[in-house]
Amino acid sequence: MNTSVLQTALRLAEAGVPVLPLRARKLPVGNCSACAKSKCGDRPNMLRAGPCRCPAPCHAWAAATSDRQILNSRAWKAAWAQAATVAYHPGGAGLTVLDLDDADAIAWARESLPVTRTVATTRGEHWIYRGAMQSSNGVRPGVDIKSAMSYARWLGPGTGTMADLPGAVRALVVKAPAVARPSGQVVAVPAPVDGGECRHRTPAYLERGIAMAEARITEASSAIHTTVYRTFLAVLSAHGRCGCLTDGHVARLFAAAQTKGESPRHCTDAWTNARTKLGI
Repeated sequence: MNTSVLQTALRLAEAGVPVLPLRARKLPVGNCSACAKSKCGDRPNMLRAGPCRCPAPCHAWAAATSDRQILNSRAWKAAWAQAATVAYHPGGAGLTVLDLDDADAIAWARESLPVTRTVATTRGEHWIYRGAMQSSNGVRPGVDIKSAMSYARWLGPGTGTMADLPGAVRALVVKAPAVARPSGQVVAVPAPVDGGECRHRTPAYLERGIAMAEARITEASSAIHTTVYRTFLAVLSAHGRCGCLTDGHVARLFAAAQTKGESPRHCTDAWTNARTKLGI
């Protein structure tokens, strides 16, 4: 057994970080015979993809755990014996890792995003934010997002103070929020009415409203569909008639909803239904 790797995993688990073993080339260790040596294509069972038919999630992000009893169990001994390093499930720890693969990606992040905790990688940097979201690769050249349903190598605690996940990162995974899927309707930003005069005193009023809406969605623990619709309704009721809302605001709301498992179609339908109810 790789004792040093296991000890690292146990320290992270003690801090509430779900961990898993990785073998060489950043590949997850299959914890059952059906998944050994990449027989299942290294896809966790919970994704319902590939030939893996394990009775329970046996590897990759789906098996990440902070339960020390499981990590020390006889069933995991073979996994730790194969492990070259430790990975963790950022989304399970309430985190998002921005994986920056090269100097250009790092330069973009420094220019565009809030400073946060940084960890050096072989080719670039991991920027770690507080808050979980949908994972996606290739959101920009040299930029991947690792959070929910993904894993990242543990490369040390890094440096700097961790910042809250900004809307600019959430918006990177929102694809074409202005186009509705099945119906062909358009998810449009409402046009200004009554000459377009804004009744809000300062831009901070709108920003505060959008931030509160994002928080309401991301903090919901049940009735997600209803929460998303009612939040969209509240935003449109307060800000939908003066022309203040932009595509960026809509993207932030859609990204928050998708973090909770809503599909782009559900977001589109909720937005359209809220506009219809208000007659916008």
